[in-house]
Amino acid sequence: MLLKIYPENPNERAIEQVVNVLRKGGIIIYPTDTVYGIGCDITNHKAIENLCKIRGLKPEKANLSFICYDLTDIAQYTKPIDTATFRLLKKSLPGPFTYIFNASNQVPKLMSSNKKTVGIRVPNNSIAREIVKQLGNPIVSASIHDEDEILEYSTDPELIHEKFEQQVNIVIDGGYGDNEASTVVDCTSGDFEILRQGKGDLNQFL
Repeated sequence: MLLKIYPENPNERAIEQVVNVLRKGGIIIYPTDTVYGIGCDITNHKAIENLCKIRGLKPEKANLSFICYDLTDIAQYTKPIDTATFRLLKKSLPGPFTYIFNASNQVPKLMSSNKKTVGIRVPNNSIAREIVKQLGNPIVSASIHDEDEILEYSTDPELIHEKFEQQVNIVIDGGYGDNEASTVVDCTSGDFEILRQGKGDLNQFL
């Protein structure tokens, strides 16, 4: 199902429809401030397994990130964050960054794995954040990749829908996506190490 939602003013009923699908273990494709993501409810093991199957990943090895509404969600899933890191998060989020932290004990339980780290995102996209806010907990997410050798990421929601309509419950059309992924920053050692340079420029916040 292709569902049009306008990012400037997300329709509450449409967001509710998406949240109900997630609560029932459904999988959605949705826009972020970078590339389109595929996600499910963090508390639903079966949905996480299905998501991994669609993306060809092993659940115990998959580097999935958690999409959070704001910084208040983050503390549940990470080991305590120092002041310098918290300041950086406050300045740079919502934004096109994935921050890698040492995972709290909560994460392995959710993911049925022995994950030691967790990637956290607070995208600057009102559709993604409104879904998470109404759901009441983060969604587990991966990027949508394209098999095209030139284009690494799919940007057109209608084409994404054509490709994934048999595998997911809802594809949200929130307009064209970007084809540049988030910048991934490792915060596990107390320093900020860029593992992948993407859309976000970390230097402006340091």
